[in-house]
Amino acid sequence: MAAVFYHIFYGITWVITWLPLPVLFAFSGLLYGVMYYLAGYRKKIVMTNLQRSFPEKGRAELRSIARRFYRHFCDQFVETMYLLHMGEGEMRKRIRFKNPELIDGLYARKQSIIAVFGHYGNWEWLGALSLHFPYLVCAVYKPLVDKRFDRLYIRLREKFGIKTVPMAISLKKILEYRDAGILTITLLLSDQRPIKRHIRYWTRFLNQDTPVLTGAERIAVKTSQAVVYFHIARIKRGYYELEFIPVSLDPGKSSPFEITEKFTRILEGIIREKPEYWLWTHRRWRHQIEKYKQWAGEKGITGTAYNL
Repeated sequence: MAAVFYHIFYGITWVITWLPLPVLFAFSGLLYGVMYYLAGYRKKIVMTNLQRSFPEKGRAELRSIARRFYRHFCDQFVETMYLLHMGEGEMRKRIRFKNPELIDGLYARKQSIIAVFGHYGNWEWLGALSLHFPYLVCAVYKPLVDKRFDRLYIRLREKFGIKTVPMAISLKKILEYRDAGILTITLLLSDQRPIKRHIRYWTRFLNQDTPVLTGAERIAVKTSQAVVYFHIARIKRGYYELEFIPVSLDPGKSSPFEITEKFTRILEGIIREKPEYWLWTHRRWRHQIEKYKQWAGEKGITGTAYNL
């Protein structure tokens, strides 16, 4: 049954994404109506996340943010599927770079980059980086359970030349490229929920006690790669601007969790300014700190830091 659904989905998507993107946004509008008003896709999760993140906002304002989020969520899906037929020339027109000199300068210094970013804007269009910079761009990802959709997303992400690397072997590949003298930009989503046994740092994020991934910091310190936050700001439908925000250009001089804390604060500020472009459907706060402390004590896990 799953195979039948995939082939139907892929066949329909392959056909309709030949249409120009402005036309496809009409389909996005229909999809928004179905997801928000008819199906109510994860609406309870979205509203709970918004209420806890912005307790100062009233119910009407939160609903307005939610509606804008679902509209963007549907646009982002359409934009991602549009990669099936999008050419290099069009991609170059749809993403502009605010301060490319930062990346060019790091390349001139022969320094590789750990790029941290969130589920914000359209992160799936970061494949455009390979069209503008001489770095080898590697996207670290968690493989999907459905192998058919996993292959589809790998195809979309690699279309313009980036390499996808499964999370489980990411450090191994980064070290291989370093030892071969290949300069890389490694793309790491920084706002995912850590697996409980891998939690090593808690902080306040969007008004809530939050466990944060520390892999980017640990890799940067181990490999002496610069850490840069990649902010994908939406300009309008189908157009984005990528801003590069330095986090740590010399990670070896950073104190423990300083890098992690800094990029978390950058992401939080971005979300607070325009919350509708973040992915609110995630169960980001499933881990509760008191339950975690009890569990860690029972398991004998030590060394977790708390900045609360």
